[in-house]
Formats: sequence, structure tokens, C-alpha cells
Amino acid sequence: MRASDAERETVVERLREASVEGRLTLAELTERTEAAYLAQTHAELAQLTSDLPGAAPVAPPAPQPSSALPQRQPGKVRTWIVAVMGDAKRHGKWRIDQEIAAVSVMGDVTLDLRQAEVRTPEVDILATCVMGDIKVIVPDGVDVELSGVTIMGDKKVRVVEAPPGHNAPVVRVKAFVLMGDVKIIGDSQAGPIKRDWFAWSEWWRERRHGLGHERGRYLP
Repeated sequence: MRASDAERETVVERLREASVEGRLTLAELTERTEAAYLAQTHAELAQLTSDLPGAAPVAPPAPQPSSALPQRQPGKVRTWIVAVMGDAKRHGKWRIDQEIAAVSVMGDVTLDLRQAEVRTPEVDILATCVMGDIKVIVPDGVDVELSGVTIMGDKKVRVVEAPPGHNAPVVRVKAFVLMGDVKIIGDSQAGPIKRDWFAWSEWWRERRHGLGHERGRYLP
């Protein structure tokens, strides 16, 4: 049976819940979200949640209260990642359950979010860079919001954006840069990571190519 827009949104919401529960990495959440929007049948949608608890036939979404997902509480302690005249890196499997504060003073900070377990509805990063570099690596297909102030430096995004109207994962970076660089880059600009491919992967990649989603379209 053909899938409806409401049924696609139901699956996307279940995927977001699974991510907050720690069952999906950011890369897996992004890929499955895009696959859900590309799915045309109930069978294709069902494959995307078949390895998650409570997998069941697709049903129209029920209204969700605003408190359905955990919210970052005001004043909550940040996770600090600091490099002073050195390097600091986070990559592979790691957990994000609060805002990240990245500080680089004449050093380099690299945050690879692709295999991170994101327990918050969105990823919030406060980046402070003084005569250094901060690089954030994300899966292509996420929505990136970059703001802040730059003095004699640079801040840029090189990420393939999600198609308009998709409820994609959000990475929000607020950057304060003095004679340094803050960069957010996607898979297409970074080294590949090892992924586990599931039954839906082949049709997702074929449909993605067929609809032109492997294009090099970047956020400004």
C-alpha cells in the first residue's frame, strides 16, 4: 500500500524518539529520516523501524505534547571541550546529552558528531575560537544553523542541506571568532566512516541518486 505524508511523519517522529533514547547515532537518524521521506510504500517505511522496540504497522500520528521529548533545562552544565596551544578531538561513539562548549585558543578542536548518540532534541554548540580552529563534522542532510560574531576570522558551513519541508535533525552553532576559523562540514567534505547497512539501504541509495539527492548543494 502507498504511504501518506502523515505516515512518513509518524516514522520520522519515532526515529527522533529512538535517537533521544540512545538507539540511533546522528548519522543513522539523518539517513533514516531522509529514507522515510523517500519511501513510497508501507513496507519501505516499516523497514526503517524494524530493528527498534515497538515496531508496528504504520499509523497516522497522534498529537504529541510539547514535553514528549526531553528538553535542555536552563542553567544545565555544559560539556566543555578545550584546546589551548594543542588539539582536542571527539569522534567515534560518544554521548551528547547537553549543550557543548568548544574553546580553542591557539589550538584545534574537532567534533565529529556522525557517530554520536544525541540524547537531546537538537545539538547546541557554543564555539569560542581565538587564533585557532574549530571544526564540526556532521552527516550531510542535517539542518545547520550558524550564528555569532567574527573578527578577523572566518566561519563557514559546507554541508549538503536537507530538502525543504523535511523534519531533519538540527545542529545549532553559535560562534565567537577572533583571528580564527569555525567550520561545519558534511560527509562529502570529510573522511568516510564505517556504517552498518540494512535492508533498506540499497533502495534508499538508488532512489536518492535517482532524485538528485547526491548533488553538491551547500548551505550558504
